[in-house]
Amino acid sequence: MTSDMLEAEITQERKLVTEIPGPRSREIHERRQRVIPPGVHTVFPVYIDRAHDSIVVDVDGNQLIDVCGGIGVTTIGHTDEAVVAAAREQVGKVTHTLFTMNAYEPYVRVAELLAEHVPGDGEYKTLLMNSGAEAVENGVKIARKFTGRPGVAVLEHAYHGRTMLTSSMNHKGAPYALGYGPRAGDIYRAPNSHPLHDGLTGEEAAKRTIKYLEKTAGASDLACLVVEPIQGEGGFVVPADGYLPALAAWCKENGIVFIADEVQAGMARTGTMFSIEQFGVQPDIVLSAKGIAGGLPLAGITGRAEIMDKSMPGGLGGTFGGNPVSCAAAVAVFERIESLGLLAEAKRIEQTFGGALRELQGEFDAIAEVRGKGAMLAIEIVKPGTLEPDADRVNAIIDYAGKQGVILLSAGLYGEAIRFLPSLKMSDELLLDVASVLREAFAATA
Repeated sequence: MTSDMLEAEITQERKLVTEIPGPRSREIHERRQRVIPPGVHTVFPVYIDRAHDSIVVDVDGNQLIDVCGGIGVTTIGHTDEAVVAAAREQVGKVTHTLFTMNAYEPYVRVAELLAEHVPGDGEYKTLLMNSGAEAVENGVKIARKFTGRPGVAVLEHAYHGRTMLTSSMNHKGAPYALGYGPRAGDIYRAPNSHPLHDGLTGEEAAKRTIKYLEKTAGASDLACLVVEPIQGEGGFVVPADGYLPALAAWCKENGIVFIADEVQAGMARTGTMFSIEQFGVQPDIVLSAKGIAGGLPLAGITGRAEIMDKSMPGGLGGTFGGNPVSCAAAVAVFERIESLGLLAEAKRIEQTFGGALRELQGEFDAIAEVRGKGAMLAIEIVKPGTLEPDADRVNAIIDYAGKQGVILLSAGLYGEAIRFLPSLKMSDELLLDVASVLREAFAATA
């Protein structure tokens, strides 16, 4: 079925024809229990058959509004016609050779596009891999090679992946690292800026972070500081103004590689190509994944040439890293971001949906904060009159919304936030429909 046919078949509206989950989803879920381990968790047991733009259709024929986008992957929408066409054409030409054996042009073009778009002066080079966790692993590896130092600094509430190294870098041990030890060493977790909870200015929070790292790690022993400019799993925490520039300046003074983990916040999600641009920082390495290839697996590690060139031939790469089909899709994504004006669309979503969320905040005192940028927004849910997290209310709201055909996801160290990662193509009508379901959910769970 072509994307044109999908577009004609899947109207951009919420439509329920059975209860959710429906009988077919429940049947598949029973089969799943017998062959897939519980560690591979599914938030809501609805099984998807097809999708287009902001709507997913389950196996029972229900049309659901996808406000998660595969956790920020389908930024330009499901089955975007240009991405589908580019991938289909490439599948018919070459699906795999291994770039380090027999190279191909799409890999080079993606590297060129990343070099053009990462914020910074000078020459940038890119290594392509498969996933966000691989991007983080390689970013740390490259920083260690460049500096000759072992230490890795991360921030509280950080999330970087599920591999041995990245799960050790996460703030939340359970479920990502609990019982999977030993964890990787030479990792130092410092306090971050969380304006709602610490009440500090950016400069004050930066001084606290730097003091902690200098005492626990020692600046001269740190290879890199890995920062999510806007934290993802940590609850979409936006640091106070001045925080990240102060950290970047400290890194530069001490020869520490500043790595911006843009896996969730990058690729136009926040209204700029990379969220770090909004904080006036030029990182040494930028990590991208999720939204870069429109749903196909791809990740980029883009760094200053002098850093990237330190690795010897053969020291970087992987069998499937920079697969030609994924690269062709990524080129189409870059082109669509520009041709469809999706940076402006992210800001439209912030205005429309962010405004609707603030209206809800005025109605329900359980919403402690509306935060985020562009189409990366969240609400923090607390017990009224306190800042005590209310994960049970979060889960109840997500469950209610799911049964009404709106796919939501939690975030935060204590599961206290509901995050929103809509496609940049999501219409105002759909966004306001989501807000109406949220209003019902808050009322129903009071």
